[in-house]
Amino acid sequence: MKGLGYLGAFLGGALAGAAIGILVAPDKGSNTREKISNTVDEFLKKHNIKLNRKDVGDLIDDLDEAAD
Repeated sequence: MKGLGYLGAFLGGALAGAAIGILVAPDKGSNTREKISNTVDEFLKKHNIKLNRKDVGDLIDDLDEAAD
């Protein structure tokens, strides 16, 4: 059971690190947001999670604010 906590913490840290890395990359903001949106869309499809485009946009905005 303790191992699952470590695994969850590792995966959460990896996701947060990847999101922050993408957000601070030297690319135009519109390109970065499009990359994040596409990545989130692919993740949702892979895991069969249903969100509409607006919900995905809100999630991206939340990640952007958290990175600041």
